[in-house]
Amino acid sequence: MQVNDIFVKDTQQEFDVLVIGSGVTGGWAAKEFTERGFKVLMVERGRKVEHRKDYITEGKGPWTFAERTKVNNILTQEQHPVQSKCYAFNDATKHFFGNDRDLPYSTEKNTDFNWIRGNQLGGKSLTWHRQSYRMSEYDFNANKADGHGNDWPIRYKDLATWYQYVEKHAGISGAKDGLAQLPDGDTLPPFEMNKVELDLQKQLARYFPERPMVMGRTAHLSVPTEYHMSHGRVMCQARDECHKGCSFGAYFSTQSSTLPFAAATGNLTIAVDSIVHSVIYDEKTNRVKGVRVIDDKDLSTREYFAKVVFLCASTLGSTQIMLNSTSRKFPNGIANTSGVLGHYLMDHNYNANAGGIVEGFDNEYYSGRRPTGIYVPNFQFEPSRYKKHYVRGYALGGGASRGNWKGAEQKDGIGADYKASLTRPGDWYFGFYAQGEMLPRFDNQVTLHPTNKDKWGMPQLHFNVQWSENEKLMMEDCAEECEKMLKKVGVKHVSSRVTTDSNPPGSAIHELGTARMGRDKKDSILNGYNQAHDIPNLFVTDGASYCSSATVNPSLTFMALTVRAVDFCAQEMKQRRI
Repeated sequence: MQVNDIFVKDTQQEFDVLVIGSGVTGGWAAKEFTERGFKVLMVERGRKVEHRKDYITEGKGPWTFAERTKVNNILTQEQHPVQSKCYAFNDATKHFFGNDRDLPYSTEKNTDFNWIRGNQLGGKSLTWHRQSYRMSEYDFNANKADGHGNDWPIRYKDLATWYQYVEKHAGISGAKDGLAQLPDGDTLPPFEMNKVELDLQKQLARYFPERPMVMGRTAHLSVPTEYHMSHGRVMCQARDECHKGCSFGAYFSTQSSTLPFAAATGNLTIAVDSIVHSVIYDEKTNRVKGVRVIDDKDLSTREYFAKVVFLCASTLGSTQIMLNSTSRKFPNGIANTSGVLGHYLMDHNYNANAGGIVEGFDNEYYSGRRPTGIYVPNFQFEPSRYKKHYVRGYALGGGASRGNWKGAEQKDGIGADYKASLTRPGDWYFGFYAQGEMLPRFDNQVTLHPTNKDKWGMPQLHFNVQWSENEKLMMEDCAEECEKMLKKVGVKHVSSRVTTDSNPPGSAIHELGTARMGRDKKDSILNGYNQAHDIPNLFVTDGASYCSSATVNPSLTFMALTVRAVDFCAQEMKQRRI
């Protein structure tokens, strides 16, 4: 069956499962349910995006764009004031980002939040940064160990086999590093470090043996297996064109990986341009029955029905739907008897960096545009390793690169000598940037605005979230430690900065929490299988389910949580307990 054959608008069919959202988690939920024989309707608020066909700027050089892929200021200010803050946003990728003019939200006085959105089939799986790490036993135990946040109802052993399952299908490149705080995965060969990185890796191992520098693990096919190639995916070409869409299928996305598998079963139906307003709840049976939808094009309304609902609409998307789903039993949002829905919003704390010049490698260069960099895992991963003045820790990303002609836009010059200088490589630069943890705090929350509505007549989200003193102290310490590390290994002209004042939460695009798991239904929304405590046929498997942020990029864990939840739900359905 071709993907194009499975789109619907109006249907009275009762499906086995409604999957709300089509990004990383929605794609996996659809694949897993359809392959088990369940009839699935995937509901996506955005437009249809077809693999290869709709990557409309792929392969186009920057010189073919009027402003060399920069978006002109007037357009940015009017339509993309928030989205343009994303690293992946430019004139060649803007069609994969929301229009802020049509997607307003508000923030509490003296707070700010950057909400980056990609409303289309495939969601942000088309534009994510693809860093893929397992959470460790230390991460799952952190809340219990130091008393910040509720205890995760699962541990690493509960996800280990599911991590392996999704890694083999998605294709994750990375080494076997043998680190307790960064469990090894079922990975493809890692991408290579360049000569400067290899040298600094040895120096760091000498002076800071407890802070190992490894190659970043990423969802790219470095050396694809026969399994990957058998469904139309091939080796990463190291083009750094990823955010335009990849016809090679070299990085994991819904379009390149999970959607074709789901479609091939004949059990998948898709409704695009369908804004989910709320979940339909039946108080007599204590079950959800389906969802209410508003058409994005003509604002007409319709309903879709199923035996089970999986919310995979993104952390904030799922929470907005739940908050808007009210009834006599759940006046403050569906499945919210605990009262914590919308609370404990987290993001990652990427607000420190440091770098400098590396001398002595004038005869070295590199080829290609590698899709990942180096990585220093969190070296403060348990309470005995914490600094005295703050809790938790941070990982470091980064890498070495050599200056090229692009840097000339910041320099004065004219004539033949200036042109000749563009042909010569510049200095080698090496830098680190922070990937810090954000504590789960009740006060960091998102609510529905009491009066402001969006274009579909739904309440806008209202944010009250800010960095705590703990996050600010963490970043100050990170900047200092990075400077110390770089100077010790011989990097010259080292400088650092802290950006917590200029980069609010949301900037890392790793929204987490707001419908968290827990052992006790009095302080959580979901159990250890991502199933709502209050309603047995409602599941939330995206980042909303998180109890703590840890330091690693979250998408791989989203995938593992989703397939585990599907496996549990499928068994419960077959036993007629749902």
